[in-house]
Amino acid sequence: MAKMIRIELSDIDLGQTLDALDTRAEAYEKTAAYLDGEPLACKFFLPEEVNDSYEARRIAEHFRSIMANIQEQWRR
Repeated sequence: MAKMIRIELSDIDLGQTLDALDTRAEAYEKTAAYLDGEPLACKFFLPEEVNDSYEARRIAEHFRSIMANIQEQWRR
């Protein structure tokens, strides 16, 4: 099992952290869509380095899971 770590951040820094996680998740979601053959929504998009769309989706889901965990703790 992973070791649990406690981190203290200001509410502003926590918001910035959540925003960064959202940006990373979105990049992997877009990569999965691209690898599945969907057209790019933005011509400046660079796909993430992954083996396939399944891996990209799993990474995006992991980022979303981290976000949900942080948001749940923030509401307490």
